[in-house]
Amino acid sequence: MNKEDEIKENLREVQEKSEKVCDNTSVGMIIRKDGKLLLIERKKPPYGFAPPAGHVDDHGSYEQAAKDEVEEEVGLNVKNLRLIAEGKRENYCRRKGGTWHYWKLYEAEVEGELKRSEDETKQAGWYLPEQVEELTRRTEKYLADEISEEEWRGNPGLETTWLQWSKEVKLYEK
Repeated sequence: MNKEDEIKENLREVQEKSEKVCDNTSVGMIIRKDGKLLLIERKKPPYGFAPPAGHVDDHGSYEQAAKDEVEEEVGLNVKNLRLIAEGKRENYCRRKGGTWHYWKLYEAEVEGELKRSEDETKQAGWYLPEQVEELTRRTEKYLADEISEEEWRGNPGLETTWLQWSKEVKLYEK
């Protein structure tokens, strides 16, 4: 079994225990400040570092979900929302039926003080391009089976979905 299949299998086991059903719609927010990218480290599967993101669910629209997820995960208020990419991705989440998602990615400016969600995030912060590159390399090593699952959970890289997106969308400016 390759690493991606192993990840899917682990998430299938999590999905079996979930009471929530996936709506297969997700938003992601690219937020930069002073040359740094806002990332969170997820507390729940799928593990890894990622920009603020989440399901559209009951938010009513992709735009509202984008604003709400940023506020929920990092306590910041979104302004000047701009759609930069969208598309269907095979990516597993922890909800029943969550094997793919239709994503919309936005860029935005934010205001307020960074305050991570105790429920959803281990940490949140602003990352330099070199740090994002290191997280990307770590994910590539994980997918190549050069890093064990235990090592990954203790010190993850970029969430695998965001590795895919980083090939299409500029996550940071150098």
